[in-house]
Amino acid sequence: MRLDKYLKVSRLIKRRSVANEVCDAKHVTVNGKVARASYDVKVGDEIEIQMGERIIKARVLIVTEHANKEDAPLMYEII
Repeated sequence: MRLDKYLKVSRLIKRRSVANEVCDAKHVTVNGKVARASYDVKVGDEIEIQMGERIIKARVLIVTEHANKEDAPLMYEII
């Protein structure tokens, strides 16, 4: 699954267009490397998102195409 779509489905970022912009601005790293929106997310990847002063670090636990509001937090764990 693409990184921008994963960020939206997991609800780490509210909209896919915002996730795409954050990736384009090089504010997202995966496993310590700057990642593009087209990066293929895999289980075990560590994602770091910098939005202003706020930094979110999460480890990917599940990659699924759809998740409802209750299941979205199960897709990752905050580090």
